[in-house]
Amino acid sequence: MPVPTTPIGRVLVTGGASGLGAAVVAAVTEAGGTPIVLDLKVDAVPEGFDAVAVDVTDTEATERAVREAAERHGGLDAVVTAAGIDKPAPIGGISSGDWERIVAVNLLGTAAVVRAALPALEATHGRVVTVSSSLALRGVGDGTAYSASKFGVRGFSQALAAETGGTVGVTNVIPAGMRTNFFADRTEQYKPGPDAQLIEPEYVANAILFALSQPAGCEIRELSIMPATEPSWP
Repeated sequence: MPVPTTPIGRVLVTGGASGLGAAVVAAVTEAGGTPIVLDLKVDAVPEGFDAVAVDVTDTEATERAVREAAERHGGLDAVVTAAGIDKPAPIGGISSGDWERIVAVNLLGTAAVVRAALPALEATHGRVVTVSSSLALRGVGDGTAYSASKFGVRGFSQALAAETGGTVGVTNVIPAGMRTNFFADRTEQYKPGPDAQLIEPEYVANAILFALSQPAGCEIRELSIMPATEPSWP
Protein backbone atom coordinates (compact mmCIF):
# COMPACT_ATOMS: atom_id res chain seq x y z
CA MET A 1 0.00 0.00 0.00
CA PRO A 2 1.25 3.56 -0.63
CA VAL A 3 2.93 5.31 2.29
CA PRO A 4 0.97 8.41 3.38
CA THR A 5 2.78 11.72 3.57
CA THR A 6 2.08 14.92 5.45
CA PRO A 7 1.52 18.15 3.47
CA ILE A 8 4.39 20.60 3.97
CA GLY A 9 2.22 23.58 4.96
CA ARG A 10 3.53 26.74 6.64
CA VAL A 11 7.25 26.50 7.34
CA LEU A 12 9.22 29.17 9.17
CA VAL A 13 12.88 29.12 8.05
CA THR A 14 15.63 30.99 9.87
CA GLY A 15 18.59 31.96 7.72
CA GLY A 16 16.23 31.64 4.76
CA ALA A 17 17.82 34.39 2.67
CA SER A 18 20.91 32.42 1.65
CA GLY A 19 22.71 29.09 1.70
CA LEU A 20 20.89 26.11 3.13
CA GLY A 21 18.00 28.29 4.32
CA ALA A 22 17.36 29.59 0.80
CA ALA A 23 17.49 26.03 -0.53
CA VAL A 24 14.88 25.01 2.05
CA VAL A 25 12.66 27.95 1.06
CA ALA A 26 12.88 26.85 -2.58
CA ALA A 27 12.14 23.22 -1.70
CA VAL A 28 9.14 24.16 0.47
CA THR A 29 7.78 26.33 -2.35
CA GLU A 30 8.30 23.56 -4.91
CA ALA A 31 6.41 21.16 -2.63
CA GLY A 32 3.43 23.50 -2.42
CA GLY A 33 4.17 24.80 1.06
CA THR A 34 4.39 28.36 2.34
CA PRO A 35 7.85 29.43 3.52
CA ILE A 36 8.24 32.26 6.02
CA VAL A 37 11.75 33.71 6.20
CA LEU A 38 13.54 35.13 9.22
CA ASP A 39 17.03 36.42 8.50
CA LEU A 40 19.38 39.22 9.47
CA LYS A 41 19.24 40.52 5.88
CA VAL A 42 16.27 39.76 3.65
CA ASP A 43 17.17 41.80 0.54
CA ALA A 44 17.98 38.60 -1.36
CA VAL A 45 14.62 36.97 -0.65
CA PRO A 46 12.48 36.94 -3.83
CA GLU A 47 9.58 39.34 -3.95
CA GLY A 48 6.29 37.89 -2.78
CA PHE A 49 7.70 35.86 0.11
CA ASP A 50 6.96 36.73 3.72
CA ALA A 51 10.40 37.77 4.98
CA VAL A 52 11.25 39.52 8.24
CA ALA A 53 14.64 41.00 9.12
CA VAL A 54 15.65 39.93 12.62
CA ASP A 55 18.87 39.15 14.48
CA VAL A 56 18.32 35.81 16.20
CA THR A 57 20.72 36.84 18.98
CA ASP A 58 18.07 39.37 20.02
CA THR A 59 15.83 36.93 21.87
CA GLU A 60 12.96 39.32 22.50
CA ALA A 61 12.81 40.50 18.88
CA THR A 62 13.15 36.94 17.60
CA GLU A 63 10.36 35.56 19.77
CA ARG A 64 8.12 38.46 18.75
CA ALA A 65 8.86 37.87 15.04
CA VAL A 66 7.99 34.18 15.36
CA ARG A 67 4.74 34.85 17.20
CA GLU A 68 3.70 37.52 14.70
CA ALA A 69 4.50 35.21 11.76
CA ALA A 70 2.30 32.53 13.28
CA GLU A 71 -0.51 35.06 13.71
CA ARG A 72 -0.21 36.31 10.10
CA HIS A 73 -0.44 32.82 8.68
CA GLY A 74 -3.01 31.40 11.07
CA GLY A 75 -0.48 29.03 12.60
CA LEU A 76 2.68 27.12 11.76
CA ASP A 77 3.25 23.58 10.58
CA ALA A 78 7.03 23.48 10.88
CA VAL A 79 10.16 25.39 11.83
CA VAL A 80 13.57 24.88 10.24
CA THR A 81 16.45 26.56 12.10
CA ALA A 82 19.03 27.01 9.36
CA ALA A 83 20.63 30.25 10.60
CA GLY A 84 24.28 29.71 11.48
CA ILE A 85 27.67 31.43 11.54
CA ASP A 86 31.31 30.62 12.24
CA LYS A 87 34.63 32.40 12.53
CA PRO A 88 37.36 29.79 12.86
CA ALA A 89 40.39 30.70 14.95
CA PRO A 90 42.44 29.26 17.80
CA ILE A 91 40.66 29.75 21.11
CA GLY A 92 43.37 32.17 22.18
CA GLY A 93 43.00 34.17 18.98
CA ILE A 94 39.26 34.76 18.86
CA SER A 95 37.64 37.60 20.77
CA SER A 96 35.16 36.81 23.50
CA GLY A 97 32.54 38.77 21.56
CA ASP A 98 33.00 36.66 18.41
CA TRP A 99 33.07 33.41 20.38
CA GLU A 100 29.87 34.27 22.21
CA ARG A 101 28.09 35.51 19.07
CA ILE A 102 28.71 32.19 17.30
CA VAL A 103 27.08 30.35 20.20
CA ALA A 104 24.31 32.96 20.40
CA VAL A 105 23.35 32.60 16.73
CA ASN A 106 23.74 28.87 16.40
CA LEU A 107 22.44 27.60 19.74
CA LEU A 108 20.61 30.35 21.63
CA GLY A 109 18.93 31.61 18.44
CA THR A 110 17.73 28.08 17.68
CA ALA A 111 16.26 27.77 21.17
CA ALA A 112 14.58 31.19 21.00
CA VAL A 113 12.85 30.40 17.71
CA VAL A 114 11.68 26.97 18.84
CA ARG A 115 10.48 28.22 22.21
CA ALA A 116 8.38 30.96 20.59
CA ALA A 117 7.00 28.60 17.92
CA LEU A 118 6.00 25.77 20.24
CA PRO A 119 2.42 26.90 20.99
CA ALA A 120 1.66 27.14 17.26
CA LEU A 121 3.39 23.82 16.53
CA GLU A 122 1.61 22.04 19.37
CA ALA A 123 -1.72 23.21 17.95
CA THR A 124 -0.95 21.62 14.56
CA HIS A 125 1.16 18.66 15.78
CA GLY A 126 3.88 20.27 13.69
CA ARG A 127 7.58 19.61 13.36
CA VAL A 128 10.91 21.18 14.25
CA VAL A 129 14.00 20.58 12.14
CA THR A 130 17.20 21.83 13.73
CA VAL A 131 20.48 22.01 11.83
CA SER A 132 23.68 21.01 13.55
CA SER A 133 26.80 19.88 11.68
CA SER A 134 29.24 17.06 11.20
CA LEU A 135 31.21 19.04 13.79
CA ALA A 136 28.50 18.07 16.27
CA LEU A 137 29.90 14.56 15.92
CA ARG A 138 33.56 15.39 16.34
CA GLY A 139 35.17 18.67 17.31
CA VAL A 140 38.10 20.11 15.38
CA GLY A 141 40.82 22.58 16.23
CA ASP A 142 40.19 26.29 15.65
CA GLY A 143 36.47 25.60 15.91
CA THR A 144 35.72 25.59 19.63
CA ALA A 145 32.76 27.97 19.47
CA TYR A 146 31.20 26.38 16.39
CA SER A 147 31.65 22.83 17.67
CA ALA A 148 30.31 23.76 21.11
CA SER A 149 27.26 25.41 19.58
CA LYS A 150 26.52 22.53 17.22
CA PHE A 151 27.04 19.88 19.90
CA GLY A 152 24.59 22.00 21.88
CA VAL A 153 22.04 22.05 19.06
CA ARG A 154 22.22 18.27 18.84
CA GLY A 155 21.73 17.86 22.58
CA PHE A 156 18.95 20.44 22.61
CA SER A 157 17.19 18.53 19.84
CA GLN A 158 17.40 15.22 21.67
CA ALA A 159 16.02 16.78 24.85
CA LEU A 160 13.28 18.59 22.93
CA ALA A 161 12.24 15.35 21.24
CA ALA A 162 11.98 13.63 24.63
CA GLU A 163 9.96 16.52 26.05
CA THR A 164 7.53 16.96 23.16
CA GLY A 165 7.17 13.35 22.00
CA GLY A 166 3.70 12.69 20.61
CA THR A 167 2.96 16.41 20.31
CA VAL A 168 5.69 17.97 18.15
CA GLY A 169 8.07 16.10 15.86
CA VAL A 170 11.79 16.87 16.17
CA THR A 171 14.53 16.08 13.66
CA ASN A 172 18.17 17.11 13.92
CA VAL A 173 19.84 17.32 10.52
CA ILE A 174 23.62 16.81 10.52
CA PRO A 175 25.14 18.07 7.26
CA ALA A 176 28.76 18.11 6.27
CA GLY A 177 30.27 21.14 4.55
CA MET A 178 28.02 22.57 1.85
CA ARG A 179 28.78 24.47 -1.32
CA THR A 180 27.48 27.85 -0.11
CA ASN A 181 28.83 31.30 0.76
CA PHE A 182 29.32 30.12 4.35
CA PHE A 183 33.08 30.09 3.71
CA ALA A 184 33.26 33.31 1.70
CA ASP A 185 34.45 35.66 4.43
CA ARG A 186 37.13 33.35 5.78
CA THR A 187 40.84 33.81 5.34
CA GLU A 188 42.41 31.46 2.79
CA GLN A 189 43.68 29.29 5.64
CA TYR A 190 40.13 28.34 6.55
CA LYS A 191 38.53 28.10 3.12
CA PRO A 192 37.88 24.69 1.54
CA GLY A 193 40.50 23.77 -1.01
CA PRO A 194 39.75 23.11 -4.68
CA ASP A 195 39.52 19.37 -3.98
CA ALA A 196 37.24 19.72 -0.94
CA GLN A 197 34.33 17.30 -0.81
CA LEU A 198 31.30 19.57 -0.38
CA ILE A 199 27.62 18.78 -0.80
CA GLU A 200 25.00 20.90 -2.49
CA PRO A 201 22.59 22.67 -0.14
CA GLU A 202 19.71 21.39 -2.26
CA TYR A 203 20.61 17.84 -1.20
CA VAL A 204 20.26 18.77 2.44
CA ALA A 205 17.05 20.71 1.75
CA ASN A 206 15.58 17.61 0.10
CA ALA A 207 16.43 15.59 3.21
CA ILE A 208 14.71 18.22 5.37
CA LEU A 209 11.58 18.02 3.19
CA PHE A 210 11.67 14.24 3.60
CA ALA A 211 11.65 14.64 7.38
CA LEU A 212 8.84 17.20 7.25
CA SER A 213 6.66 14.99 5.07
CA GLN A 214 6.68 11.91 7.29
CA PRO A 215 3.23 10.57 8.17
CA ALA A 216 1.75 11.33 11.57
CA GLY A 217 3.26 9.17 14.28
CA CYS A 218 6.54 8.61 12.42
CA GLU A 219 9.62 10.64 13.32
CA ILE A 220 13.12 10.87 11.90
CA ARG A 221 15.20 11.88 14.91
CA GLU A 222 18.58 12.38 13.22
CA LEU A 223 19.56 12.59 9.59
CA SER A 224 23.21 12.85 8.47
CA ILE A 225 24.05 13.98 4.94
CA MET A 226 27.70 13.47 4.02
CA PRO A 227 29.94 12.98 0.99
CA ALA A 228 31.37 9.50 0.85
CA THR A 229 34.77 10.68 2.10
CA GLU A 230 33.57 13.03 4.88
CA PRO A 231 36.32 12.84 7.57
CA SER A 232 34.09 13.91 10.48
CA TRP A 233 31.91 10.82 10.13
CA PRO A 234 31.91 8.67 12.15
